[in-house]
Amino acid sequence: MAKARKVIISCAVTGAIHTPSMSPYLPVTPEEIADAAIGAAEAGAAIVHLHARDPQTGAPDQTPEAFARFLPIIRQRSDCVVNITTGGAPTMTIEERVKPAATFKPELASLNLGSMNFGLFGMLDRFKDLKHDWERTYLANKEIIFRNTFGQIEHILTTCAGSGTRFEFECYDTAHLYNLKYFLDRGLVQGPLFIQTVFGLQGGIGNHPDDIAHMKRTADRLFGDQYRWSVLGAGRNQMNVAAIAAAQGGHVRVGLEDSLWLGPGRLAETNADQVRRVRLILEGLGLEIATPDEAREMLSLKGGDKVAF
Repeated sequence: MAKARKVIISCAVTGAIHTPSMSPYLPVTPEEIADAAIGAAEAGAAIVHLHARDPQTGAPDQTPEAFARFLPIIRQRSDCVVNITTGGAPTMTIEERVKPAATFKPELASLNLGSMNFGLFGMLDRFKDLKHDWERTYLANKEIIFRNTFGQIEHILTTCAGSGTRFEFECYDTAHLYNLKYFLDRGLVQGPLFIQTVFGLQGGIGNHPDDIAHMKRTADRLFGDQYRWSVLGAGRNQMNVAAIAAAQGGHVRVGLEDSLWLGPGRLAETNADQVRRVRLILEGLGLEIATPDEAREMLSLKGGDKVAF
């Protein structure tokens, strides 16, 4: 009998998009972030994608000191693959954004492949009662350009060169795939590429099934068998996008960074809830869930014993 295909579940546990007033379940403190990551891993996530926050206000915090408060806990209590953001928040400098990955040398780090308009202002229509002043200022800003120039992308690649860290390449639109091809052709990145196509954020490609198919066709043409494809859907389309992609051979990402919801009108109380929900979808399609070590093999990662935390 043919073996079932293994699917990598990534879980992005807090991010820098949603703010604490939007959900009482959003992890903010180091203890909450560590518990969320470990819970997601125990539910079946092979990879946990991590941001840090100020424990008092919940504002994004990209200092290495903030990450140091939870990274060792996660490593001690779980064998999951740790993926540290270099995206941080779109209001941060590139130097701020790369510091945690450069400091802790994780197996995996995220890397955004192009500049884009970044609009969070639509959330103000749904979330009007905000506890912290920074939340309204942050969300209402219509002038945000999430800067990821060729020079900035190269800066992250060269800063992390030599550490053995590989990248989750986040592509929010078709041009980002072509940008990645540029770096591949010049030998600055090597396969297998782990490409995370992002759907449904204001400023990026939409979340229609045709958008998903278009991104996959483009990646297939540009990279052939040199890449592993994963998807994330923002907001209420999280599980729909995951199901469509999984049926076409993709891996999936869930987590409260991408969506606060478990179903219509129902907040997800934990990241693990979303992992379990997408796991039901995957297993219903006859697919198996990849372990952390299977994910390491598929993505050619260096191993959890070679990180600096």
